[in-house]
Amino acid sequence: MKLLYQTHSPYARKVLVFAHEVGLASHIEVIHQETSPTLKNEHVFAQNPLGKVPVLLRPGLQPLFDSDVICAYLDTVHSERRRIPTEGEDRWRALRLQAAAQGLADAGIALRWETVRRPEALRYAPLRDGFVSKLTTTYDWLEVHLDIDSPVHVGHIAIATALSWIEFRKLPSFRDGRSRLCSWFDTFVARPSMKATPLVGEAQDFRV
Repeated sequence: MKLLYQTHSPYARKVLVFAHEVGLASHIEVIHQETSPTLKNEHVFAQNPLGKVPVLLRPGLQPLFDSDVICAYLDTVHSERRRIPTEGEDRWRALRLQAAAQGLADAGIALRWETVRRPEALRYAPLRDGFVSKLTTTYDWLEVHLDIDSPVHVGHIAIATALSWIEFRKLPSFRDGRSRLCSWFDTFVARPSMKATPLVGEAQDFRV
């Protein structure tokens, strides 16, 4: 399998961490691809009509895109414990955390457009503040609701990669007054899967 990847994407990193956690990383060739809404990558668009990574290319099969979909697929092709529980409240807890992580990453990326990436004259402060609020209220929710004692599942992976990206991009911190969340996060980022997939690089919105 081949994974179209970006070294500074929280979504792509989630897939690669997942692959490491289930023992599939050595079976996947990682191919870095720069993507941006303002810089079209024809190779990625040929595999994903949205032009985004991650994309998983499977021999003889159609490509898969979106990190949730790719993780769900990978969870069917390994022989270890499933990282996406298949039934009961364990399943819904894991998927709810994954959804929270997706929202964190989405809000963080949108916040960067309103503070860094969009030309200054086009930035809109109330929208910026709204994205900051989404981050901070989700941090507070995680401090209470993160299931820190259950076996590692896709929700944990998604939250850890989203929070790691937030720190990487120096967005509003989740650390102030959230000792439970921080303790869990600092333990998780020491896992081999996280150390093997460091974030690096800057978004490229225009050709240079």
